[in-house]
Amino acid sequence: MHTPDDGPLPTIRPFPGSDPVADGDAVVQGDHWRITVLCDGLFRVEWSDDGGFEDRASTFAVRRRLPVPEYTVVRRGDGVEVTTDRATLRYDGRPFSATGLVVETSGADANRWRWGQEPRDLGGTGRTLDDVDGRMPLESGVLARDGIVALDDTGSFLFEDDGWVGSRVPGRRDVQVFAYGRDYDAALRAFHAVSGPPTLLPRWALGNWWSRYHPYSDESYLALLDRFAEERLPFSVAVIDMDWHRVDSVPARFGNGWTGYSWEPSLFPDPPAFLAELHRRGMRTTLNLHPADGVRAFEDAYPAMAAATGIDPDTEQTVAFDPTDPDFLRAYFEHLHRPLEEQGVDFWWIDWQQGRTSGMPGVDPLWVLNHFHLLDSARDGGAGMTFSRYAGPGSQRYAVGFSGDAVVSWASLAFQPEFTATAANVGYPWWSHDIGGHTRGVRDDELATRWVQFGVFSPIMRLHSANNPFIRKEPWMFPAEPRSAMGDALRFRHRLVPYLHTMNHRAAAGTALVRPVYHLEPHRDEAYRVPNEYAFGSELLVAPIVEPRDPVTRRGRARAWLPPGTWTDVFTGTTHAGDRFVDLHRGLDTIPVLLRAGGILPLAASDESDATVNPAALEVLVAPGASGTFTLVEDREQRTPSGTGTGISTGTGTGTGTGTGTDGVCRTTLTWDRDGGVFRIAPAEGDLGSVPAWRRWRVTFLGSPAAGQEIDAASADRFSVDLDVATDTGAVLPLAGPPTIGVDARDAARQLLEGAQAGNAEKLTAWEVVDRDAPRADRMAELETVGLPESLRSALVELLGSVHPGER
Repeated sequence: MHTPDDGPLPTIRPFPGSDPVADGDAVVQGDHWRITVLCDGLFRVEWSDDGGFEDRASTFAVRRRLPVPEYTVVRRGDGVEVTTDRATLRYDGRPFSATGLVVETSGADANRWRWGQEPRDLGGTGRTLDDVDGRMPLESGVLARDGIVALDDTGSFLFEDDGWVGSRVPGRRDVQVFAYGRDYDAALRAFHAVSGPPTLLPRWALGNWWSRYHPYSDESYLALLDRFAEERLPFSVAVIDMDWHRVDSVPARFGNGWTGYSWEPSLFPDPPAFLAELHRRGMRTTLNLHPADGVRAFEDAYPAMAAATGIDPDTEQTVAFDPTDPDFLRAYFEHLHRPLEEQGVDFWWIDWQQGRTSGMPGVDPLWVLNHFHLLDSARDGGAGMTFSRYAGPGSQRYAVGFSGDAVVSWASLAFQPEFTATAANVGYPWWSHDIGGHTRGVRDDELATRWVQFGVFSPIMRLHSANNPFIRKEPWMFPAEPRSAMGDALRFRHRLVPYLHTMNHRAAAGTALVRPVYHLEPHRDEAYRVPNEYAFGSELLVAPIVEPRDPVTRRGRARAWLPPGTWTDVFTGTTHAGDRFVDLHRGLDTIPVLLRAGGILPLAASDESDATVNPAALEVLVAPGASGTFTLVEDREQRTPSGTGTGISTGTGTGTGTGTGTDGVCRTTLTWDRDGGVFRIAPAEGDLGSVPAWRRWRVTFLGSPAAGQEIDAASADRFSVDLDVATDTGAVLPLAGPPTIGVDARDAARQLLEGAQAGNAEKLTAWEVVDRDAPRADRMAELETVGLPESLRSALVELLGSVHPGER
């Protein structure tokens, strides 16, 4: 085993971005305590029985040398009072107590926190949803309505100066206190300043992932992809679950086949050819890992692994899984993973069976795997890519999270939007769920459809099923209505990739793709009452439908609170006034996805389905009720590991979040000027070679055109103008006048009434009310007298209450 006295390990080195020792000017210290003012609202408070203090990086804190904020210090006996522009910390210099450690915020959000009080934060996320059928308790985040949160880092393990892992010294307490009031953006900036930014994902990770626990062969997998192509169902990531390696063919004397590193030759006789064919089809590949059982003698790599770890291969002694042994870890990458990467494997799905303890006190093997897998995948200069479980604060540095084996139920679906959104409260942006559910439950075609629709508007869209022939996600396995809705959803996900990749760059700078509504409106109580509604990037609000549809209206319902402004549904064109609650009703074909006034949503054209390339044709949706600007960010595809690195590229951080891991970034600013009636595509800036020199742009306004407007396509709720644009010069599109927002509710109301499973006489009376030439408020009030089922009346009220031309 390595110890600090052995000197640096030649292939294990600290990551250059790690800087865990704070500036001395930020430190106030006593005999047994130390306070570091990390940011203007973030204090590190330490207690030490032995008088020593910890300057090594932890799993949470990798950068403490930050610009020193202004602060004042007043010594009071053995204690101290430290004050910044945001907060005051009072400490008596003794072991932490409710009377001796107090933090108060100032200004409009003034509040007081005492050590040991019941946590009142807004929640973060959790390690796994395995076997969770409904809600589960959330681990802590760093945001709270009362504005002060303590993150106790005492239990995390550390990284040595040479980049290797180490244990903490007993008797030392390490607490970070976030005191930002409801300035949630500032709190998260401080979090990422200390803990590091999220990984910048490769573009292809944002398309659809196909995953199924099933013993595919190379022929059956490629035949499946052929069928997807026939159905025009795009995918960018091929997940091969555990049956890629030997399972049933493992000799009985070696135990079960959960752990494996050798291709099953009866299923994959030529792995490089299979992987090359996936790449030719525009797909990247991840293989499942369950490393807990070590490396056994039947594995192809066993002789090399045994020799690297000092075992005589003739003994067939298992090479034990020990990620805290540097010799094992070097061999683990060099002999088990890099040869498979040379064959064409792009990244690894690290499944979890190794528990929470290891051979080193306090060191969680999941953390070790996440850390070194990510850094090894980035050894050739990319940002790196992993797929694994959440391990706690700091996990945002390790790419994509696998949330575990979801139970097939409405209760599971109903919790996933909240679970995904609150992860932003601890800076964790990239959850991947088992979309559609993995195990147990009953078949419910509507549930499966709503889950797919949520998946499209979740961070990573990965369909998944258990090894049960009756749990399937192929859309053609469903009747016509859900099949059509699923297909439309999957195709739309790939159209979203230009927007998603722009938000990917934004996430790498610290703003998650999916965020609770209270991130937008932290001082509005209403924003805390819609846990399943969320912001989806800078432009959209999404309210997934997570309950069965009403038997009368045949529509699902989602309750939303809309922030001030107007919001237009990108699918229906319906526009709603904000600053109110509204029940949104949708058929099985869509869920509510609302574009803010002035919002600009870039999409790939409908025939651009390859998520590995920047499209040559785009459509831009514009909500023209206000002016707005959006900067489209694109880049060259990130390099994947070549397997030719000289050692484990290890350390305590993973990049800057500003484009690291790409050959270049190109930015195109899109602007809508409502007052002037002009849409502009600015000349692209940056790496112009990463995008086509000419592009076809379709600019689609969600509204009705002004008189005299020339259009290339139109429907009841939108119109489009097409442009051929040179990337380096841009274009200006003047309109004949500002579009009129909103649509007449009568057509939608008539369709609703036609399909409603309700009395025909009552429906006719309701239609006469809806169609009457009277103020909308009067018609909504009169509907109360018709005797309609409440669900039908509510759906009509949504339509009548929307924004539409005139008062009809």
